[in-house]
Amino acid sequence: MKTLAIFAQCILLVTLLVSPAFAFSVPEKLLYDVSWSGIKVGTSVLEVTAQGDELRIVNTIRSSGLMSAFFSIDDKTESIISTEPARRGTPSFYRENIKEGKYRARKKVSFNFTTLVAESSDLLNNTQKSDPIGARTYDSLSSIYFIRSSELALGQSIFFDIYDIKHLWNTEVRVVKREEIRTPVGKFKTLVVTSQLRFNGVSARVGNATFWLTDDNRRIPVRIITKLKKGELTLTLVAGNYWR
Repeated sequence: MKTLAIFAQCILLVTLLVSPAFAFSVPEKLLYDVSWSGIKVGTSVLEVTAQGDELRIVNTIRSSGLMSAFFSIDDKTESIISTEPARRGTPSFYRENIKEGKYRARKKVSFNFTTLVAESSDLLNNTQKSDPIGARTYDSLSSIYFIRSSELALGQSIFFDIYDIKHLWNTEVRVVKREEIRTPVGKFKTLVVTSQLRFNGVSARVGNATFWLTDDNRRIPVRIITKLKKGELTLTLVAGNYWR
């Protein structure tokens, strides 16, 4: 069972559409309740901090309540992205440490946008590999901040790639409608954004996500729903420092 890790891998999320500055404030910390088919199973924290001329994005997911009693989850993923104008938003490094029940995974990726190659390592199996990437390639975390920093218009689609170590997913993100929703921290006017992942022209059956982003220049993800093999995983914003 890798349900909560799918959020970190598929929280989906063109360079020409990136706005001159990041829409979100730094530092930023967002706290979510995580539920599966209406049952709360854990919490997720998304945090962005400055690190020189780069930004460090960290996502942690932990099980809670009854979920922890029979299936403990303690996942951490991290992405380092550039703030330089020529490379704004592109990742230089990605790392994941997954602990779900008996399952363990520790992997890392270095992105080289000069050679257009991603060098990945499986730290538990001590294996390495190189994969070709495109100029518009992101990891699962940097992709959502790319989307948030893009010009989003109703009916518009944005195309880019997401590298998840196994595959390079051709991704289409589309703004489908405006909707006002209520969360534990208040009512928000949002843009509803869908994602569709494809590999070798075949659409993914799981991992495709729908995002509710605030309809303002902050583009805060207040709700995220991801399709799983069984049911849906829902993240709902419950706290954070975004209001500053």
